[in-house]
Amino acid sequence: MKVVTIVGARPQFIKCGPLSRELRKVAVEVIVHTGQHYDENMSEVFFRELGIPGPDYHLGVGSGSHGAQTGEMLGKVEEVLLKEHPDYVLVYGDTNSTLAGALAAAKLNIPVIHVEAGLRSFNRRTPEEINRVIVDHVSTFLFCPTTTAVNNLAAEGITKGVHLVGDVMYDALCHNLRTAEQKSKVLERLRLSPRAYLLASVHRAENTDRLDNLGNILRAFTVLVESGQTIVFPVHPRTCERLGKFGENRHANLLRIAPVSYFDMLVLEKNAKMILTDSGGVQREAYWLRIPCVTLRDETEWVETVAAGWNTLAGADPHSIVAATKRLAPPAANPPPYDGDCSRRIIKVLRHATGLLS
Repeated sequence: MKVVTIVGARPQFIKCGPLSRELRKVAVEVIVHTGQHYDENMSEVFFRELGIPGPDYHLGVGSGSHGAQTGEMLGKVEEVLLKEHPDYVLVYGDTNSTLAGALAAAKLNIPVIHVEAGLRSFNRRTPEEINRVIVDHVSTFLFCPTTTAVNNLAAEGITKGVHLVGDVMYDALCHNLRTAEQKSKVLERLRLSPRAYLLASVHRAENTDRLDNLGNILRAFTVLVESGQTIVFPVHPRTCERLGKFGENRHANLLRIAPVSYFDMLVLEKNAKMILTDSGGVQREAYWLRIPCVTLRDETEWVETVAAGWNTLAGADPHSIVAATKRLAPPAANPPPYDGDCSRRIIKVLRHATGLLS
C-alpha cells in the first residue's frame, strides 16, 4: 500500500509528524513538499525537530497569488502522482497545498484522505474556507477533530467516510512538549520570564493582504506596549514584507523576531500570559495549554475554544483587541480532555475500511 502525503506549510509539518510515524508501520509513504513555506525557519527546521523523514519530492513552488500558486502546485503534484501511482493521497488542513493535492488526486481518481475535515468558519471570503469546502467534497475519508466538524459535513450532505478521530495536532503537542521544554532556550535567549509577556502571531491573508487590518492590529500592539505590556512577535515572512509599508514603528517592548522553530513556539506559548493570533493551530495549542487567547479574526473554525471561554474573537479592531486583553481571564473550567491517540485511530479506521493496510 502506497500513500502520497502532501505538505507545504508549517502547520502541516507539525500534523505530519505523529501520523507519519503510525502510517509508516503499515504502508509506504511518499512525502511531497510543495514549497508553500520555504523559509528555513518555516520549513526545514520542522522536519529536523519532529523527526519527519525528508520529503521525497520538493516542488519548490514558493509564494505567489492564490491562483498562480495553486495552479503551479496542481500541475507539479499531478506529475508526481502519475509517476508514483499511489493508492491514496493524504492531505492536511486548509492551505493551497491541501487544495492542489486533493484536486490532483481527485482528477486522477485516486481516493483522498483529508485529515482535519469538516471545519467551517462560514466566511467564504477567506481562501482557507474555500479550500476546506472543496477538499471535503472530493475526499473519500474525512477525519474530523470535533463533533462540530462532523455536524458541519452532515449539514452539507456528507456522511459517508466521515470519522470523528480527535486532533492530530494534540498528538504532536503531547509527543513534543516535554522535549521542547528540555531543548528550547528561547526564554533565556529573549530574556523573558514566564507569564511576563504576550505572544502574537499574524499571518492570515485577511490581515496581511489588507493593510487597514494589519495597521489596526499594529495600533493595538502599540497601545498595549505603551501601557507596559511586552509583546513577543515572531514575524511570518508574508507579514514581514507588509510591515515595511508602516515604517519602523519600533518599541522596546515590542519584540519583533524571526519565525521560530516548533519547539521554541511551544515554549513561548506555554509561558505566555496571553496569546494574540489569527492562526487556527495556535488557538488550539493555547486552549490545550490553558493560555487565554485573543483571536485577531471575526470568526473561527475552532468554535469550541470560544464556547469554553478560553478564546475571544476581536477581529482587527484595535479597541476590541485591547479590551479583550483586559477582560479575558482563564475560566474556571478546564478544556475537555483529549487522548493524544488521533493518529492511531486514523490508521485503525483505514485498516478496517480498506482491508489492505495490514
